[in-house]
Amino acid sequence: MISPATIDEVKNRMDIVDVISDFVSLKKSGQNYKALSPFTNEKTPSFFVVPAKGIFKDFSSGKGGDAITFVMEHEGMSYAEAIRFLAKKYGVAIQEEQAETSQESQERDALYILMNFAKDYYRDNLLKTEEGRSVGLTYFRERGFNDRTLEKFELGYALEGWEHFSAEAIQKGYNRELLEKAGLVVKKEDGSAYDRFRGRVIFPVHSISGKVIAFGARMLGKDKNQPKYINSPETEIYHKSNVLYGLYQAKNSIRQHDNCYLVEGYTDVISMHQSDVDNVVASSGTALTEEQIKLIRRFTENVTVLFDGDAAGIKAALRGIDMILKGGLNVRVALFPDGEDPDSYSRKVGTSAFQQFLKDHAQDFISFKAGLYAREAGGDPIRKAESIKEIVQSISLIPDPVKRSVYLQETSHQLKISEAVLITELNKILIQERKRRDRDAPVEVMPLPAETTGEEQTISKLDPSTMVYYQERETIRLLLNYADQALEDNKVASFLVQELEDVEFTNEVFRDIYGRFKEGVERGDRVDSQYFLQQGSAEIKKAVTDLLTSRYEVSPHWRDKYKIYFPGEADNLGSLTLTNVLRLKFRFVQKMMDSNLQEIKKAEEKGNWDELDEALQTQEGLKKAERELASALGIVVAR
Repeated sequence: MISPATIDEVKNRMDIVDVISDFVSLKKSGQNYKALSPFTNEKTPSFFVVPAKGIFKDFSSGKGGDAITFVMEHEGMSYAEAIRFLAKKYGVAIQEEQAETSQESQERDALYILMNFAKDYYRDNLLKTEEGRSVGLTYFRERGFNDRTLEKFELGYALEGWEHFSAEAIQKGYNRELLEKAGLVVKKEDGSAYDRFRGRVIFPVHSISGKVIAFGARMLGKDKNQPKYINSPETEIYHKSNVLYGLYQAKNSIRQHDNCYLVEGYTDVISMHQSDVDNVVASSGTALTEEQIKLIRRFTENVTVLFDGDAAGIKAALRGIDMILKGGLNVRVALFPDGEDPDSYSRKVGTSAFQQFLKDHAQDFISFKAGLYAREAGGDPIRKAESIKEIVQSISLIPDPVKRSVYLQETSHQLKISEAVLITELNKILIQERKRRDRDAPVEVMPLPAETTGEEQTISKLDPSTMVYYQERETIRLLLNYADQALEDNKVASFLVQELEDVEFTNEVFRDIYGRFKEGVERGDRVDSQYFLQQGSAEIKKAVTDLLTSRYEVSPHWRDKYKIYFPGEADNLGSLTLTNVLRLKFRFVQKMMDSNLQEIKKAEEKGNWDELDEALQTQEGLKKAERELASALGIVVAR
């Protein structure tokens, strides 16, 4: 178990903007930062980072918290894994304490440790064994890979032989069951096992945070009975549809250039790095997935797909372009000469010429697709009509209507066809797709969520319990944001605790937060939002983040440019706090009246006149309290 001192040191050093920027492309928005959600596929940024409070809030998915929470959510790590990751990032030495950990967490940690051991083993084979140097290293040198590249991608070599790796791993204390779970050995029907990778060069696959989670291995001989590449199977820590090869090495360059080159294989990625083109990733020979597109979108909205110069590869890759368009990204295409791919062409022409080629030959996907189909159609009008429909079909996948309109204009200009005709064809496709979605969508009744903004409903439609919830929520929001703010001769926290002495919060999370503030006031301890973000439960952290983060803020232009000033909450804090106290009590009284009405009905049904008389007197007293509170609030009670 990681010591509290280590955790405190990590928290003291970490900067939430710095941490999240490793995974998401943030843009300044006033005093805060915003971005597209890394957790959902959205068109409008709803992911906010508030540096002053050290928190993030994703309004799209509802997730929120501090930098540690973000790493946990984004990388699927446990708390301890996230602390270790951040400790490594900020150079904090880990101090351990003995403690029990969950079996699942222990297994994940063990898999990461084993994969790192395997990476080091294969790397030592490449550099320190005669077979590795003569076979594996020779292959990499022929590819033009220098020492810096070998180290950057941690390339290795698996020796010929059935049990070289497994024997070494078992000798080092790793059990055979773990080797099987990691996909490093293959178990046979008779119970025996053999190494998955043998006599191949090794390409480690890294997670976005830099951990080795899988391997790809290329055959060097010409055995037609063996596949050219074999890859790790899916494991507890590796899901191939969620991984892009090279993203760990490319993410900063992608953000810097605001563009991501997409290629097919391991060597394509590495060769482009050799040519000083670092913003490149590969789908590793598998069909592009929605999850991989979302990964790219965290760092840029611009993708340039690099195609090999063979017709079959182009047609297969076109399907990937449609998926990228559907994911809301801007797509450009570069086509290499016949028989060439990024690896072969970069080695053929050299670094400078290769970089210039990418600049000169990248074109938008409409121009590319129109040219491709025009060459295929020749002078055949039927095939030309079919190609136009194919292009419009791709345009229909673009979620942004403005972008769709621009692409229609471009298509009309390039193919010399009426824009009105293209719009008609597009509308047909969109209508058909809408009908299909409506037909396939399951019919379900959506219940009112436990927590909502309340903007969709009028107050009169909400029951008293719901209104109490919202007012409790507002009380906690004021405490979290202004607890230490002065109110004449008092502070917000002290004032609220004194005025709400007779109030018992109904929501469990709010009750816990309020109780801690109350204890702090009584003991003279300082309690603030950071206390809950660091020590609260997952439910409390989520609630605190929700209440600390505002999706909207007044533009500084109103003040700086137009000299128009809007009073903020802090300017009217005294009035706001008093009104909140009155409203909370008002809602509690209404809730008590609602409950008491049920008691009146029960007494009437039973014919218990003593209970009825007592309940009616209680109701009269509650009505009086309601009228007094309403008068203080300046509102009229309808009943």
